[in-house]
Amino acid sequence: MRTFWARGYEGTSIQDLVDATGVNKPSLYSTFGCKEEIFREAVELYDRLEGRATSQSLGAATTTREAVETMLRSNARAYVADEGPRGCMIVLASLLGAPENKNVRAFLADNRLSGEAALRDRLARGVAEGDLTPSADLDRLAAFYTTVLEGLSIQARDGASAQKLDTIVDAAMLAWPTG
Repeated sequence: MRTFWARGYEGTSIQDLVDATGVNKPSLYSTFGCKEEIFREAVELYDRLEGRATSQSLGAATTTREAVETMLRSNARAYVADEGPRGCMIVLASLLGAPENKNVRAFLADNRLSGEAALRDRLARGVAEGDLTPSADLDRLAAFYTTVLEGLSIQARDGASAQKLDTIVDAAMLAWPTG
């Protein structure tokens, strides 16, 4: 997981995976079948370990605004933590690449879209609970805050400090609907 996270899908060779896992090539292929399957399992592991910041934030917060702000801030902290590569593996691992890797890009795009859908669901819950105005455009808000989240990942990979990411979140929260 960390190898794909640090180097991206295309930047990671089978030899890199052999070195990272300590498993020889034949065993790696017999266990996973191909590099794409190894990557898909790495993404599932990433979602379980690193995706908690989003799911916990959206589920635990009292208000919808708090859920969104906490989601952005907790991910921003995770993106600059010393324990792993900077940024989000789902955002950064394969935005561009060779035509033969289009399935990997589609897999990650679907993953990002499901995150946006989860955010939209939390926004809809906010409308139902009365803490978000019924006139709010939920699709627009979900797309906007997902884009901010993904942008935080890119900023972190480019070396942005936690303080800079916090100022971005501060600015993003100014767009929260008030009435």
